Amino acid sequence: MLSAEWRWLAILNYEIEPALLAPLIPPGTEFDLWQGRCVISIVGFRFLRTRMWGLSLLGHGDFDEINLRFYVRREAPDGERRGVVFIKEIVPRRAVVWVARTLYGENYHWLPIEHEVRPEPGGRVEYRFKSNGAWGRMGVTPYGLVEPLVAGSEAEFTVEHYWGYTKRGACTSEYQVDHPCWRVASVRDAVLEGDLAGLYGPDFAAVLSGPPASALLAEGSAVTVGAGHCLDLAETVPNHGYREENA
Repeated sequence: MLSAEWRWLAILNYEIEPALLAPLIPPGTEFDLWQGRCVISIVGFRFLRTRMWGLSLLGHGDFDEINLRFYVRREAPDGERRGVVFIKEIVPRRAVVWVARTLYGENYHWLPIEHEVRPEPGGRVEYRFKSNGAWGRMGVTPYGLVEPLVAGSEAEFTVEHYWGYTKRGACTSEYQVDHPCWRVASVRDAVLEGDLAGLYGPDFAAVLSGPPASALLAEGSAVTVGAGHCLDLAETVPNHGYREENA
């Protein structure tokens, strides 16, 4: 349904109390934890060469995105599926907002966004957003080259989720995201500042105002995103919540 490239993903991870996310978790899924901790991530990246059903988006194929997300999983008939739930997604293209809300039911919003992408060691990957008349920013400074993911690492946990889940009324929509395993770089520092309360509300802003628990830079790749479909909840785990063990 959708193909694109997701490039130079600056990812900042924050520990959060599961109770703050409980109203957002789609029925049929449960929290996916990192070493027993519930995590949210703010991610800024370049969305490039976007096509829908093989067709270009007439001048809207390249843009930046900043999203806030958390991690879930569900037991499907063919095994465990690990996925992402988006709390809010920001892009600088109003047409993209309409398409994403209409086709996927995602919580997309429009804001001006600018980028600085210099992913070499000592460079900077930063995404700047304008909210309530003031510019904010999020980004990282890499200090090493991109390398393959280390099995069992927090970086692997963060990027190795290949499903999206969305609450759409009484329906939990599921869609698949396909891409090769990404390479990642360690970062020297990370920054997130701006109108966080206006964008995400006071509870999330309180979490995001502190230092991140971790941060990384992912190189990204070409991706494909399938069409969403409503789950048959009779074939999923019957309750929400989370298990203590990490996947």
